[in-house]
Amino acid sequence: MVCTLRAIVVLALCVSSASAFGPFSKIGRPAPAPIRMSGGSNTPEKPKVGFLGMGIMGVPMALNLIKAGFTVTVWNRSADKCKPCVQAGAKLGKTPAEVVDQCDITFSMLSDPAAALAVATGYPDVAAVNGVKAGKGYVDCSTVSVDCSQRIAAAVRKAGGMYLEAPVSGSKKPAEDGTLVFLCAGDKPLYDQALPALEKMGKKSVFLGEVGAGAKMKLVVNMVMGSMITALSEGLSLAQHSGLKAEDVFDVLDAGAIANPMFKVKGPLMKKREYPTAFPLKHAQKDMRLAILLADALHVPLPVASAANEVMKHAKALGHEDSDFSAVHAVQHAAGPKAEEAKVRGGTWVVDKWK
Repeated sequence: MVCTLRAIVVLALCVSSASAFGPFSKIGRPAPAPIRMSGGSNTPEKPKVGFLGMGIMGVPMALNLIKAGFTVTVWNRSADKCKPCVQAGAKLGKTPAEVVDQCDITFSMLSDPAAALAVATGYPDVAAVNGVKAGKGYVDCSTVSVDCSQRIAAAVRKAGGMYLEAPVSGSKKPAEDGTLVFLCAGDKPLYDQALPALEKMGKKSVFLGEVGAGAKMKLVVNMVMGSMITALSEGLSLAQHSGLKAEDVFDVLDAGAIANPMFKVKGPLMKKREYPTAFPLKHAQKDMRLAILLADALHVPLPVASAANEVMKHAKALGHEDSDFSAVHAVQHAAGPKAEEAKVRGGTWVVDKWK
């Protein structure tokens, strides 16, 4: 009985001591400080939000936050690209550091790993990390390598802030419609606190664990997507030169197991050789390259993705790097037989019918 009482007392003292030193996370380090909402008018559901990067994705994402009632401060290297958001009610930040300093949670959506690193840590004195301190959150929505994401996370955490990688599945139209899918990893408390904002920009958010998991998932998704659009291009070209109608191809694809929104939207435009930019080819090829590099480090063979990557590089060389990634179809036009040489059973197929 005496031993039992002593054990209870020792346990109580241990709990009391642990409480005095504050909460600890699962990995043994102090849990991140909760984000303190700036200003008395903001509720926990409406933190002050920063947004770095006003490109084809950043502008519509920030506009959805503004429409939802968030106080938003935006920044872009070329300030003129901030105009749509400023006209909608956003504040204009002078530097990434200033935006982070003035906001509770700052999102970034930048073109590639080099840009993401430069904005987060590279600009002397004005990089985003210079505005980070305890209670600040930094959410990077850019598609970057695992190493890049981990380097940004380390810098943000060293400054006392919380970090979340949140690359998105979706392009311009889903960004405009607020139907993106966020692939998140990093500090779970920041994920929970950023969720109200994520829900205004997307239809689904998933938390995948430690930093790097989100980047890997995004590369897998975009690798599959790039391979699919390349296969569709080859299928259309084969159909064209064998005498099948494009409309019949689309009808059959849409009725079967491989029906998907991407084929439904991109296919008719590819038939007309029109590639309005929703996801730039140069970014799609960058993602394919990063996926192949990841696979190489893990000794995973990617023969299909590697072939699709080469097609994308060819399309870029043809002058389509700023076109939509469906411009891989331009390679088929450059390499395929001429109209007068496209012989099919029963006569000659005229390519003009597909224009």
